[in-house]
Amino acid sequence: MDAITLEKRARAEGSPVIDGEEATFVWRGRKPVSVAGDFQDWSGEPIPLKEVAPRLWTHTLTLPRDTYVEYAFLDAKGQRVRDAFNSRLTPNGFGDFNHYFHMPESGPTPLSRRQRDVPRGLVSRHLVETQEFCVGRKRAVFLYAPPTSEPCPLVVVFDGPDYLRRAKLHTLVDNLIAQGRIRPIALAMVANGGHARTVEYTCSEATLAFLLRIVLPLARKELNLLDEKREPGVHGVLGASLGGLISLYTGLRAPEVFGHVLSQSGAFSVWDRDFVVFDLARRAPSRPLDVWMDCGHFEALVEGNERMLPVLQSSGHRAEYREYHGGHNYSAWRDDVWRGLEWLYGPGR
Repeated sequence: MDAITLEKRARAEGSPVIDGEEATFVWRGRKPVSVAGDFQDWSGEPIPLKEVAPRLWTHTLTLPRDTYVEYAFLDAKGQRVRDAFNSRLTPNGFGDFNHYFHMPESGPTPLSRRQRDVPRGLVSRHLVETQEFCVGRKRAVFLYAPPTSEPCPLVVVFDGPDYLRRAKLHTLVDNLIAQGRIRPIALAMVANGGHARTVEYTCSEATLAFLLRIVLPLARKELNLLDEKREPGVHGVLGASLGGLISLYTGLRAPEVFGHVLSQSGAFSVWDRDFVVFDLARRAPSRPLDVWMDCGHFEALVEGNERMLPVLQSSGHRAEYREYHGGHNYSAWRDDVWRGLEWLYGPGR
């Protein structure tokens, strides 16, 4: 494709210009830019665009047709610059924005959009005393009560406000319940500790105690829950990245309460070390867990997730792992979380 045609298409269709499995970034400017993104797990050197015509720069990637990608253009000083041919922006979680695009067979899940005539659950905000278990005196917990009068399981969600606002988890659950794809579930979406998030989520007994002694009693008081003493392991945990790590840790340490684990891009092995979840997973369980794990194809975390699956299965846990063509972000987790919810809470489970 000649440079003039490529630029015309970028102006008309947006950037990158997509043909089959090829995505071509286009930049018009006096100076070049580089591109960084999910396709390199945001690590290593950004890829420089090459000049194909005066002040026109491009770079082509070959990607699976069902890929979702977030990316950023960077100038010579490493500062972000907006892609003039792509108005699609999403928060990156660090106070800035990424551009994004979908390959031809990818798209956001319709489950994240509010559907007509679907009964809505009720979301309420609560501030709880952290006592000695967490950083800060108070912590926000968002409770979701499903549109049912029957008692139901609770799913505790780490990084809860992000799953609420960025992943639209309450809307996803409303739609899945209305379509009969999962049983009604309640949610306790717990805020993280900000700068202390890493400490709280790296296999912390204090965080586990906070759930058992503060969050669960609050949920029992405000929601109509099934009794885990009568149905051991009926409740669940959900989280992404380090939130996925603490989710699996919570299930392995308290299987009599949290028998259902949904870990997205679980950070089971980082900083060149395996976390203690590998040791816990190798032990014969007092009560087997149901564990769903998913991870983006481009993530370095894939290796730890692939190694965790046979460890859990050989110990007697019911475990499943799915790898999708995406990266480490809430849009990808939003578009895949329904699969884990169906696997854990679908009809007959």
